[in-house]
Amino acid sequence: MKIAILGSGGREHALAFSISKSNKIEKIYCIPGNAGTCEIAENISLNINDFKIVYEFLKKNNVNFVVVGPEDPLVNGIVDYLEKLGIKVFGPNKIASQLEGSKIFTKKLCKKFNIPTAEFGIFENPDDSYRYIDNAKHPLVIKADNLAAGKGVYICKEKNESYLAVKEIFDGKFGTAKNILFEEFLEGEEMSYFIISDGKTFKYFGSAQDHKRVGEGDVGKNTGGMGAYSPSRLFNEELEQKILEKIIKPTLKGINDLGTKYKGFLYAGLMIVKDEPFLIEYNVRMGDPECQTILPTLETDIIKIFQSCIDEKLDEIEIKWINKKSLCVVLCSNGYPEKYEKNIIIKNFEKLGLNENNYLFHAGTEKKDNKIYAVGGRVLNFISLSNTYTEAKKKIYENLEKLNWEKGFFRKDIGYKVIDK
Repeated sequence: MKIAILGSGGREHALAFSISKSNKIEKIYCIPGNAGTCEIAENISLNINDFKIVYEFLKKNNVNFVVVGPEDPLVNGIVDYLEKLGIKVFGPNKIASQLEGSKIFTKKLCKKFNIPTAEFGIFENPDDSYRYIDNAKHPLVIKADNLAAGKGVYICKEKNESYLAVKEIFDGKFGTAKNILFEEFLEGEEMSYFIISDGKTFKYFGSAQDHKRVGEGDVGKNTGGMGAYSPSRLFNEELEQKILEKIIKPTLKGINDLGTKYKGFLYAGLMIVKDEPFLIEYNVRMGDPECQTILPTLETDIIKIFQSCIDEKLDEIEIKWINKKSLCVVLCSNGYPEKYEKNIIIKNFEKLGLNENNYLFHAGTEKKDNKIYAVGGRVLNFISLSNTYTEAKKKIYENLEKLNWEKGFFRKDIGYKVIDK
């Protein structure tokens, strides 16, 4: 069986690694991939948002099915495009992908189906936005409606910060934004909850806590994710039932009511307030770095899971997990999430202690002349599985010390709420 994975980040390396363990696999293509994926797959340098070129490659190379990693091609309709041309794809179609593509789409769905979420307001221009700010209670959450790679969210403590957020969003910092979303600030603890769906059945696919802020203690600018741990410390059976009944099931019903089905991963970003879940956002793919954190604990052949989703037979599969804690720390280029250098060599990979409990997934890397270079902001993901988060953290920092990359930085407090003091 030939599989193609679209994307170039740590999530896609983790997917390629999981897929490579299947005995059903003959060949893996990563489009475009990174310096890590080329060790287990063939990297193909194509623009994944040019659907015609992607299709021509898939057809020419007799690819059996495609796994879409990032959100952009999903929101732009790559699943619809490829399926019409006879290519099997794992991922949600264009309508269902609006759950991530438009925060306002999701908010309106929440309102229609009484899904618990923060109170909100929607505006189309700066003047109306400024008037809203003048009368709003702070802190205030302000979001760009369009895709913003996890960065188009502001938590504003005072009016001046809110004015600046509106200006940056409408000035195009995160691409063209026709609308802006204001939300009340919810005081609680975040949690990521994942399911996988075939359009008829859905199953649990892990929980995690992501650390988005660049600074230790969860302060500073938002990033694509500085690290994560799984499972979330908040996860329990009673909370899960609330999440399923109040959030997941009504959402899937809303998608069905639009005349389509939800197939693929669905990631609910939640705020837990006094043991009650509130929906903050949806992602229509695995999170990053949550994917890198969760997938090493998957025991079931991931190809069997993907095939069952494509064939609408997920109810016939039992998804099994390794009963261990998982921690992930992201190594970033100095300066991220602002300006950073590119094409910086990274050495010492041969010194790392990697095994069935300790993993390294590449993100912003490229291999040239048998040397590995950092070409992105988030560069490497160090993951460790253990019976305790404390032991997992210890192993990760041992490997980070061995790598000793002076041009990068990482947070030293990932999982601080669950690490034994």
